[in-house]
This record gives sequence, C-alpha cells and structure tokens, in this order.
Amino acid sequence: MNTKMRQIVFAAIVSVAALLPAPARAQTAIPGPCTPGLLPGGARSLICVPVAGWNGELVVFAHGYVSVDQPPTFADLYLANGDGTYIFLPALVQSLGYAFATTTFRQNGLAILEGAQDIRELVTAFSGSAGFSIPLRTYVAGVSEGGLIATLLAERSPDVFTSALAACGPIGSFRAQIDFVGDFRVLFDYFFPGILPGSPIDIPPGVMTHWQSDYVPAITGALALNPGRALELMRVSKAAYDPSNPSTVVNTTLNLLWYNVFATTDVTLKLGGNPYGNRWRWYFGSTNDLRLNLLVPRFTASPVALAALGAYATSGDLSIPLVTLHTTLDEVVPFWHEVVYAGKADLSGRGRFIPLPIFRYGHCNFRTSEIVKAFLATVQRP
Repeated sequence: MNTKMRQIVFAAIVSVAALLPAPARAQTAIPGPCTPGLLPGGARSLICVPVAGWNGELVVFAHGYVSVDQPPTFADLYLANGDGTYIFLPALVQSLGYAFATTTFRQNGLAILEGAQDIRELVTAFSGSAGFSIPLRTYVAGVSEGGLIATLLAERSPDVFTSALAACGPIGSFRAQIDFVGDFRVLFDYFFPGILPGSPIDIPPGVMTHWQSDYVPAITGALALNPGRALELMRVSKAAYDPSNPSTVVNTTLNLLWYNVFATTDVTLKLGGNPYGNRWRWYFGSTNDLRLNLLVPRFTASPVALAALGAYATSGDLSIPLVTLHTTLDEVVPFWHEVVYAGKADLSGRGRFIPLPIFRYGHCNFRTSEIVKAFLATVQRP
C-alpha cells in the first residue's frame, strides 16, 4: 500500500474500533507486515501477525469466486465503507489482536473442495512458520464461495477450528444454487431472445471475451426498452431486486448472467458433466405460464455431475459455532440458503447455527461495522 492508502486504512480502522465495546478492543495490538508463502498444494499464502499485542489466536480467510480467466489472487481483502474509504482486512483483524492468514487457492473458478484443503494447509503452514507459536484458537471466515468453504470446514474439520463465519455463501444447497443461475439464464433467453449466443449449458468462448464490450450494453439496452418484461423476469425467476431502485433490476440481471457466462464451462469440466437440469420444472408468475413452460428449452443434468455435487452438500451437523451474515435481498446467492441451512441445523446442528440477517439489497453488501460485529460473535467465548 502507498502512504495515502495506509492513511485511509488507518483512519477507517480507528472509526470501526470506536464502534466496538471496550472489552473487545485490542488497544495494544499493532498490525505487522504480511509474509507470502507457498502451500503444498500449489496455492500461495499470506500470513500476517501483529508485531505487538497478539492474543495468540488466528483467523484464516477464504475469499470469494474468482473467474478462471483471471490469475490467482489474494481476493476480497479490502472492505468498502461506502464513503470512499476502504479497510485492509488483514490490518483490521490484526488491530483487534488476531493473526490473519489467507490463500489464493490452488485454482480459480469452482474451487470449493480445493479451497477447503488449501485452508487446512494454511493452518498447518502457520503453525510451522518460524517464530509463530501454535494458535490458542483458530477461526475460519469466508465470503461468497468462501462462505461455503467455511461452512464445510466447520462441519468437517471441527478439530481444526474453534468457530466459523460464513458471509453470503451458498450454504443451503450448492446444487440448488447452480439450478437458480441456470433457471435465470433459461428465463432471460425466453423473455429476451437472441441477445446471448449459446445456451445455459453451452457458452461460446466469445461471449466471455466480449462480455463487457458487447453483451453488457446489449442486455442493459434490452431491459431499458422492455421494463415490463424485465419485471416479469424478476417475478418468475424469484431473483432479488429493490423495488424502490429500478436500477437493481439491471444489476441483478447482469450479475446472474455473468455467473452463467463465466462459470458454466468451468463447472461442467470439473464436475465431469452438466450439473443443471430443468426437465420437470414448472415456472410460474408470467402473464402466460402455459406458453412459457411449453417454449422454454429443457435440460437434463448429467448423473456424473450430480454424483460429484454430493461432495459439496452441507449437512447442518455442527459441533462448533457457525455464524452467518447474509443480506435478505442478495441477488446472486439468495437468502433462502439461510432458511434451508437452518432446517438442516435444527435437525443436527445442536443450536450452534447463528444467522445474522441484514435487511438490504446486494450480494455481500455489508457495512464494515456489520462485519466486525459478526466477527466478534464468531470469536466470543462459548
């Protein structure tokens, strides 16, 4: 970071710290430099320990989805305050007295299972780093795709982690998340035919290449010319938007179609087949549901892909606390994931599931103070 950015980050950290109750503040903690490394699976790591005031505890962070057309990166490390300032996440965590560690993951795109293994390797790497003692407690936090990683680690590695924080993740059903995005593309093609080439399960490479230059303007223009049809798309797809802000209809459409365009080929390759199916699905909420259901194309999921998805399914079986943070109008990862997971946790989670809903539109659209409060709920003593 340059000097100006450091000043902005420091000012933002001070403003957040002022919101915390006195016992939660780590007044003597001084953030230290972050040390890069390489994990056994090939992912890069970043380990940051306060130079003073470390409480002996560690927070490991799983970032969100990064497209396969981008290089591996330490993603999601800056938190926007909404006023033009940003907080550097490693510095914020260290200022509260905790060590911080994250990883690029060994691959981009669908990286949930690999990311979980990289996080486990990261914990081992921290404990083996020169000069760092074994943490007294280790917490895992994740955002979006990383939220599902954090949830799976909470369920499957309770011997490694003390508690977990999952923000805006597809924790209810990853298969249903895939179907949600696929359904949106099917319905978009019905209401706005001819704009996107290919199909929900077959994305021509040129669509990715020319997404920003050609397809974003075409989609935006079509929605503007047909606002009634755009609202019909929202109704039938059950995608979230803010009725008081019409621009969110465009935002929702572009974001969901982006995931269909940029993730479909990668997911199909890694799962061994097409995981999306709508063969027997009935869509409703349009002005003519019979016509809609007769004309929309139908797809059948590959049995191989569906079998592979079993490894991504959460159980709700928790022996450590899991705190979740989710906006109620999340357009990309719907809030119903929280409801589905709550049903699983009620059966097997033994009361360790702690959801924190945020009544707002937008995927992972949290204020820094909300993230800090969720973090404090995660690390508080049972």
